[in-house]
Amino acid sequence: MTARTAGLARGPARAYSPGAMADALRYSDAKIRGILNRVKTIAMVGASPTWNRPSFFAMKYLQEKGYRVIPINPRAAGQQILGERVYASLQEVPQRVDMVQIFRNSEAAGPITDEVIAAAADKDIEVVWMQLGVRNDAAAARAEAAGLEVVMDRCPKIEFGRLNAELSWGGFNSGIISSKRRRVRIA
Repeated sequence: MTARTAGLARGPARAYSPGAMADALRYSDAKIRGILNRVKTIAMVGASPTWNRPSFFAMKYLQEKGYRVIPINPRAAGQQILGERVYASLQEVPQRVDMVQIFRNSEAAGPITDEVIAAAADKDIEVVWMQLGVRNDAAAARAEAAGLEVVMDRCPKIEFGRLNAELSWGGFNSGIISSKRRRVRIA
């Protein structure tokens, strides 16, 4: 186990299915907090210019928390999303990038991770982060072998809020809001 993977406990490599709880990824809070404290510039592959898409919400939230988020979307290249120019590919981004957030499906994460590995030295990329619901063990192994830190099936927006006690304001994980019916006692 390397220092980069020390915060990760993973079962045997297999294809990801959202219901595969037996093979769930576990990352230590220290690992996630360390990444979120260290990175400043994030390239978001799959960022959407549509205001009601999850990637738009995540980008806006991360910007509000002080991160620079550079959108990557070939269909929206040349446009602007939340004040940032959209690039068609990671190679087109002219500045340093600390982390690449993959907001695409698990199958697409493989070629995107290979693009990240190829650009890592030029862009000083340290982290490949696959969005909630995105997992590609083979791509993660290639990235780790190239010296990159990997997080899969997590959302940096959610993790930032969770680690900074922000989710409780919305009732998440606070025990206040629940989908379970309240028991009514009749005297």
